[in-house]
Amino acid sequence: MLLGLALVAAGCGIAAPGEKGSPGALRAGASPARAGAGGSGRPTPLAQELGRGEPTRIMIPSIGVNAPLVVLGLRGDGTLAVPPLDHADFAGWYGGGPTPGEPGSAVIVGHLDTRSGPAVFARLGELKAGDPIFVARGDGTVAVFAVERLEQAPKDHFPADRVYGSTRERRLSLVTCGGTFDQVRRSYEDNVIVHALYRAGYLAADLRYPG
Repeated sequence: MLLGLALVAAGCGIAAPGEKGSPGALRAGASPARAGAGGSGRPTPLAQELGRGEPTRIMIPSIGVNAPLVVLGLRGDGTLAVPPLDHADFAGWYGGGPTPGEPGSAVIVGHLDTRSGPAVFARLGELKAGDPIFVARGDGTVAVFAVERLEQAPKDHFPADRVYGSTRERRLSLVTCGGTFDQVRRSYEDNVIVHALYRAGYLAADLRYPG
């Protein structure tokens, strides 16, 4: 069942599903294995698929994002919490869903701005198809995604099925605010949503981030 989310301050309104993703082949504490020797000097993808591993940081080199992640849950009224405004340089992962890199639709949200200036996802709308997104995980791996497309939608018609819909693919949605700022409600009228698809998993120790 999908639960509605109300916008708070400069936060982003989305909908939150009620079920968690299931663990995959690689679990926290396991020893990831490289797929091969790899003589090109490039990092070698992991041989096994990623399982559940709590994300700790998101990096999007093309728009200068390198941010810690906090875990977000649901408030008592069923709405999704947002990262604290006094840490607007943090993004938040919805902890009730899949972790980035395991099967299903993982969701990371961040503020567009605050009264003091731009926030972590201020430039999210500049992303283009093919741009890489790196999500570091607590099990020592990094899930790498590629942007498929961007979408802007009114908050009262949030496309929850496209963000949280059941899928066997390993997907990631990034969500922030967009559109016109309503001075009365003190909130933006739309959401900007980045849809991305999993490409590979790597050992964090092997991967150097561009930019």
